[in-house]
Amino acid sequence: MEQEIATQVVGLGGASDFSLWQLFLRADWVVKSVIIILLASSIFSWALIFDKYRLFRRIDKSTELFENKFWKSKSAEAFYKSLPGKTDDPLTSIFQSAMLELIKTKSKTSAIQITRVTRVVETSIDKQSRTVEKNFTYLATIGSTAPFIGLFGTVWGIMNSFQSIAISRNTSLAIVAPGIAEALFATALGLLAAIPAVIAYNKFNSDSQRYFSRVDNFCKRFLSII
Repeated sequence: MEQEIATQVVGLGGASDFSLWQLFLRADWVVKSVIIILLASSIFSWALIFDKYRLFRRIDKSTELFENKFWKSKSAEAFYKSLPGKTDDPLTSIFQSAMLELIKTKSKTSAIQITRVTRVVETSIDKQSRTVEKNFTYLATIGSTAPFIGLFGTVWGIMNSFQSIAISRNTSLAIVAPGIAEALFATALGLLAAIPAVIAYNKFNSDSQRYFSRVDNFCKRFLSII
């Protein structure tokens, strides 16, 4: 009778099967919820990682092409007129905003003109920075919270294992092993979600700082020649 109770508690009908799917099926609803949250977080994290990786590759190439063409052009205004109306390159957008303001303020004094153009450049840089760094906080959040969510699932699973021992009054490893395996599975998923997110956040944050340092240097040189 005691063995039947223990079997019901820990699901020993398939306890010898330690595949990931069986670990999920044997877990109670709390551990299952933790596993689903961590899997969803991991998938979302990897989607962001691939998206930001493509973004930085694209803007690095487009910005390098823009700078090469700009410094080879005869004049800033002629180069501005040759650019397409819409662009997804941050530096090109910043330059277009600055040139538009420069053309609008031709009748103003040079002091007023440079002040207004500088303000437009700073505003454009801030806007492009927010666009490039969009969803960075999600990577940071996943990286910092996923291990604790996994740990919660682990603690809950181990509590269930101790309950199965109390009910069955049997300290056999076969009784508690499935529950412990489910608990450790939650921890593993937490680390699986957190580690790539932390690495990616640090890398992309560094890439963003490097990129906008390059943009800032170009803007300073541009403002110095107008």
